[in-house]
Amino acid sequence: MTARTKGTALKSRRNFLRQAAIAGIGLTAGSRVSSVWAKDEPPIGTWPAGSQGNSVFIGITVPRTGTYAVQGEDELKGYQLAVEHINAGHPLIKAISTKTTKGVLGKEVKFGVADSEAKPNVAVQAQSRFITENKAVLITGSTSSAVAVALNKLAQREHVLYAAGISGSNDTTGKDCVRYGVRQCFYGQTAAAAIGPITVKTFGQNKKAAYLTPDYTYGHTVTKSMQDYLKTAGWTTATNQVAPLGAPDYSSFLLNIANSGADVLLNVNWGHDAVLSTQQAKQFGIFDKMKLVVPYQTPFLAREVGGDLMAGVYAATDFWWTLQDKYPLAKMFVEEFEKKYGYKPEWGANNGYMEFALWADAVERAGTFYPPSVIKVYEDGHKIQSTVGEVYFRKEDHQLVRPVIIVRGKKAADMKNKEDFYDVVEVVPGEPLMQKPDAFGCKLGDYT
Repeated sequence: MTARTKGTALKSRRNFLRQAAIAGIGLTAGSRVSSVWAKDEPPIGTWPAGSQGNSVFIGITVPRTGTYAVQGEDELKGYQLAVEHINAGHPLIKAISTKTTKGVLGKEVKFGVADSEAKPNVAVQAQSRFITENKAVLITGSTSSAVAVALNKLAQREHVLYAAGISGSNDTTGKDCVRYGVRQCFYGQTAAAAIGPITVKTFGQNKKAAYLTPDYTYGHTVTKSMQDYLKTAGWTTATNQVAPLGAPDYSSFLLNIANSGADVLLNVNWGHDAVLSTQQAKQFGIFDKMKLVVPYQTPFLAREVGGDLMAGVYAATDFWWTLQDKYPLAKMFVEEFEKKYGYKPEWGANNGYMEFALWADAVERAGTFYPPSVIKVYEDGHKIQSTVGEVYFRKEDHQLVRPVIIVRGKKAADMKNKEDFYDVVEVVPGEPLMQKPDAFGCKLGDYT
């Protein structure tokens, strides 16, 4: 046999054995077949260096100071509880990520936390350090969509997975989407499509709306989505007051709203900005002549504005703790969170928890930390049980298809306990709320 013939035979034998091995694994381990392929792939991002030891590292950036700090801390608690549950193989994690035992692929999950201050450049610098120094296999955390968009770009450039935290902008999985980014929470389009019908039903056709909009990607896309929906019912925009993030005083904006002749104020502000602007609107007497709607609810808004200011107010949200009466996994989550932290979880905490649980599921089903393999699992349309029922990621834009929760504020006299701020009015199925995959300009980019 010639050397060339021997080489050909050896190559054929290797191919046969490889295919046979893959077929065998396919019979016993489902999607873990991708781990066989991953071993032969060249290094990319922090792979394989970041997953060669007994543990893997996640970089978390949330605002711990500034106008979104309260919501950032709540989100962080969700992340921390999820890591604890993943490492322990908790039943709640195993109900979502069914292949999980302890850790992710048997590796302990560790993490670092940095204060993003809700500033894109600060978040990018912190996550760049986590990637370089800690070989992070996943980065996460945003409570500002401007941060989410910046981390999307970092993730794609560095080929490290990014699971967006709180991010309501259409752009996050729209024109600024990336192959290496995924998002769990609801966003402007789905918020508008969910709360729009109940707004029209409650207040009628052909009304005038005033908007108070934060001046960045989240605010502009949420307001645009609400305007587009309400226009179909004959609503017009009396005024759209655009205010800077972290504004200390809304007097000039509220004066224009008060004089606009609007029937309804849609306050798109978020975090402390939402609290402050709502309180000041009451002082201006705005709610004596127009109703309030919150298209994208701020966690803790009802608690922080005080009194009965949110009574009867409709809001769209990601999660509310009384969903425990409808979904068994929500009940488990609420109980575990309250046991650890002493209060009922808000939607930021639930969002953080679910991001990590869904990531653990994707890695376990991929059977590897190799990023392209994990991404392809996110894209396979697999249905997953969550704290709001069955969900899945949409292949074309990496947006989770999930319901939006409509709540209505309660009077203090009607609250059954100190955290019973809202009634859940409706759980609106997610898929009919979503735009077509290419409507907001999403082009995911390359795997490698």
